[in-house]
Amino acid sequence: MTAPSALPAPHDTLLDLGGRTALVTGAAGGIGRACVLRLAAAGAKVRAVDRDAEGLEALAAAAADLGGSVEPHVLDLTDLDAAEDAAAGTDVLVNNAGLQLVRPIEEFPPDVFHTVLTVMLEAPFRLIRGALPHMYGQGWGRVVNISSVHGLRASAYKSAYVAAKHGLEGLSKTTALEGASHGVTSNCVNPGYVRTALVEKQIADQARAHGIPEERVVAEVLLQDSALKRLIEPEEVAQAVAYLCGPQTSFVTGTSLILDGGWTAH
Repeated sequence: MTAPSALPAPHDTLLDLGGRTALVTGAAGGIGRACVLRLAAAGAKVRAVDRDAEGLEALAAAAADLGGSVEPHVLDLTDLDAAEDAAAGTDVLVNNAGLQLVRPIEEFPPDVFHTVLTVMLEAPFRLIRGALPHMYGQGWGRVVNISSVHGLRASAYKSAYVAAKHGLEGLSKTTALEGASHGVTSNCVNPGYVRTALVEKQIADQARAHGIPEERVVAEVLLQDSALKRLIEPEEVAQAVAYLCGPQTSFVTGTSLILDGGWTAH
């Protein structure tokens, strides 16, 4: 399958974020990279946050070649104070950064559990906390949390990831309730398995956990409950993020936009 273009041409007339500042975490690759390019295509100045300095520089160069404005911001989200500070002045916040480890609960390292919850739940809280004063002050803001089908359903061996995503769903809804009177919406985007480096690592982890070859993992484990038997592309997720930032979705808040190929239809 050919991935859809991340930066449509000519100028995107359906979403105009000219004069807006967006912040995307986990921006150097995968979903985050696609979101940065999509929002830049709509005219936003994008703060691209990631630990990967080289990846951010490559992203900024790619965006510049296509006419987008991207500001690389090297940051480890376990530095929660720095995360909150980075979100000041943000009009659009996309909480995307994540990590995964596949292990049975009795074998799951407590320090990794703590790190997953810090990066995927506590850091989004601090980023939202840092962004809301500016959003409230201007009477407009968009918070988009990249959740997962695992924010709505559980899978074995993913205790930290599932716990973090379920928590993110609640945080997003609370943000929606508090932000409604200030013109701020907050929603989750819930993809199934996306074609990213994180999923590629999961395939190897799942093969070890289930004791089966990697080539059987996608069909028999990852996509077992999906009606569509393919991975979703990062650009498809980025289009959903853009949709939630548009003027036609000002009444969409406190909900989850599910892109799971029919997984939750069971």
